Amino acid sequence: MTTRLRRLGLVLAVIGLLFAAGGAYAFIKTQEGYRSLNAFSSAQNVQLTYNDQGQLVDRGETEGAQAIMSLLANDWGYPVVAGDLNPNDPIVNTSTEYMFQMATVAYHTLHSVQTVVLTEDVEYNGEVFKAGEYQVDVAGRYFADFDRSHPLEGPARAQAWSPTAHALIGELGVGTVTASALQMGLGLAGLFAALGFTLVLAGLGLVWATRPEPVRVPVLRPAGVPA
Repeated sequence: MTTRLRRLGLVLAVIGLLFAAGGAYAFIKTQEGYRSLNAFSSAQNVQLTYNDQGQLVDRGETEGAQAIMSLLANDWGYPVVAGDLNPNDPIVNTSTEYMFQMATVAYHTLHSVQTVVLTEDVEYNGEVFKAGEYQVDVAGRYFADFDRSHPLEGPARAQAWSPTAHALIGELGVGTVTASALQMGLGLAGLFAALGFTLVLAGLGLVWATRPEPVRVPVLRPAGVPA
């Protein structure tokens, strides 16, 4: 039984070393990903704006940034990590910063007013729209919320939710997913390392606990001789 337990301890220790090696490998690859993401973000040089008190601002106003944060946290339900928003490092390179920048693009699109020019009279569902210039309020509508057949809403949708807006949101979404995946990878690396060290400790503990005890030979002394 003792021999079996010692062998089991050695097996556990080896498995633990494999898990620790896997954690080290995952950590190395995660760091490579972080370096790549930071290099890409630095090359783009997209930065959030903060005031002298370290508060986020949009177009110089904290109220604008608060409205964007409300869209992100309340309307979209995104779990904002305050630690990701660092006024000393304004470059967008964390998941929360990417999502805030995405919300900024979406917010200004949702609250924009588009100028639509009709070159001739148009009838739609019994209503006649005279030739001329119209101001169409997006009014918080997303791309799918417009009636694309409407003579005013259709062009307004294309102008507000332009290919540029969609491309920016898509690119920022990729940045968010990448940053989140790297965070998950870092967490898994730590989990593998912790599990590996635990198995190594348990395995070596079994080996230590089942080590053979030294044989003690009693010393026989003649009767009457003091010890």
